[in-house]
Amino acid sequence: MNEPKQHPLNDQEENENLSNEAEAPADAVTQDEDSPAQETGAPEESGEVDIIAQKDAEIADLKDKLLRAMADVENMRRRAEREKQDAHTYGVTKFARDILGVADNLRRAIESIPDSARENADVKNVLPGIEMTESELLNTLEKHQIRKIDPMGEKFNPNLHQAMYEIEDPSVEPGTVLQVTQAGFVIADRLLRPAMVGVSKGGQKRAETHIDEKV
Repeated sequence: MNEPKQHPLNDQEENENLSNEAEAPADAVTQDEDSPAQETGAPEESGEVDIIAQKDAEIADLKDKLLRAMADVENMRRRAEREKQDAHTYGVTKFARDILGVADNLRRAIESIPDSARENADVKNVLPGIEMTESELLNTLEKHQIRKIDPMGEKFNPNLHQAMYEIEDPSVEPGTVLQVTQAGFVIADRLLRPAMVGVSKGGQKRAETHIDEKV
């Protein structure tokens, strides 16, 4: 029997067509695989950036809260220390006010003795003891930061003195303390009791001003 003859050109074209058909799906697959990766890559990176920004914000917020808490603790510590110091310094305020009456009576006892009686033998024996008692009391008060105010001859200070009356005295400036009827006391930097004083009225400055006005 005679076998049909094969044409070389037809076989070659068929092989090329088969090759092209085989390569086409590979390219298509490659393009399909690349496309999803490109599409999903941007959202993933954006999500990571958002998470980092969120964490940074949380860290900043926690840091701010920590600093505020530390500042509050430091303020509380300072306040407690100040209150402790005030309690130590001013805790004896009420007792000090009560004990001032003793100091006043000792001073009155000393000032009540006239000069003529100081030469008396009995008075000479008693008076030094009273003066020593007053001095010891004042020294004890000073150990607790309680100091006596004796503003004789000083300028009147309304923060420390209480004016009881005025005294006409043109030889001194107005507002000068001329008499102290009761000594004052301070405890540390606070007024414990104002000094009761009499202050000058008129005085050199006021008199000079009056003369200038007449001229």
